Amino acid sequence: MYQAPLPQEYTGLDDATVAARIDAARAKLGKKLVILGHHYQRDEIIAHADYRGDSYKLAKDAGSHPEADYIVFCGVHFMAESADILTPENQVVILPNLAAGCSMADMANHFQVRSAWKQISSVLGDIEVGSGQPGPNTVMPVTYINSAANLKAFVGEHGGTVCTSSNARAAVEWAFARAGKVLFFPDQHLGRNTGVAMGIDPDAEMALWDPFKPLGGNTPVKLKAAKILLWKGHCSVHKRFTVEQIEEARREHPGVTVMVHPECELEVVRASDLNGSTEAILKAVTDAPAGTTWAIGTEVNLVKRLAKEQSDKTIFCLDSQICPCATMYRIHPSFLLYALEELVEGRVVNQIKVPEETARWARIALSRMLQIGTASPKD
Repeated sequence: MYQAPLPQEYTGLDDATVAARIDAARAKLGKKLVILGHHYQRDEIIAHADYRGDSYKLAKDAGSHPEADYIVFCGVHFMAESADILTPENQVVILPNLAAGCSMADMANHFQVRSAWKQISSVLGDIEVGSGQPGPNTVMPVTYINSAANLKAFVGEHGGTVCTSSNARAAVEWAFARAGKVLFFPDQHLGRNTGVAMGIDPDAEMALWDPFKPLGGNTPVKLKAAKILLWKGHCSVHKRFTVEQIEEARREHPGVTVMVHPECELEVVRASDLNGSTEAILKAVTDAPAGTTWAIGTEVNLVKRLAKEQSDKTIFCLDSQICPCATMYRIHPSFLLYALEELVEGRVVNQIKVPEETARWARIALSRMLQIGTASPKD
């Protein structure tokens, strides 16, 4: 989305002034305001967050203060959309910088997914999930939360669910209890790693769907054999991590524990000791004994903050060249300050509002995600 330039009065402020004015605006707004901060945000943003977490945690936290008038989401666009969908109509959701998008989310659009659904149906026949025992050619759509609201709506309308990296396995198991196949988008790596963890063969039982090729670049035989259809999308940050980086970490730090995010490629996940969502990474390192060494494969702001907060351990990012999420970084403190001071003056800027028909179906899919939780439900 287009973000208008900041008013000139905000562009030359020093960091201390920005922080002090943010605090002053927060104090004036009081309980009318809740600020959510994703783990990948810079420290200068997290310092002002009432809640911080990954996509799954913040999706729950968004609805925890119905008395608030404003939810300011310091994350990216699809997260703010989810917050708007899950919060009451009277609450206003604001994204400080409308240019904070997600390259992965942009790798699947509504037209492409509807086209894929139609093409898959042309090969498999009636793919819609109905009542009774799931047939082998029924398909359950599962979208990663890193997707636009209209794709969440598509999933909700077709009986599927949203997932996050925290509950991807639980969501896929839920889907397989209801259908013979799963269409997983937009992140191929999270889908592949989740399927492999469930014992599904990535070569014989998964097919990669390229939205720019007929049948996604597959043959009818391949589509019929596949249990999971993976969308050809990825995270630009997590794609940076490599097996060579893991090998180097092991050479330079004997006894190191390597933990990576499941958005990394399968070979990287297999070469690591552990993999998990940002919340899982935080828990594993926090619970580890003092003196242990950790090499982490995820966004650098999270890793640096973790190293600072867990100073009794050695913690470093696998990618020595540093790998911030460029779109998360667009939430600069000056944008947060502008949004808050406008609220103090009674003006709303950068509101995220999902059309009601889209929100209705997307809410169904997101509600399923929250009901599924992080366990492994079969019913």
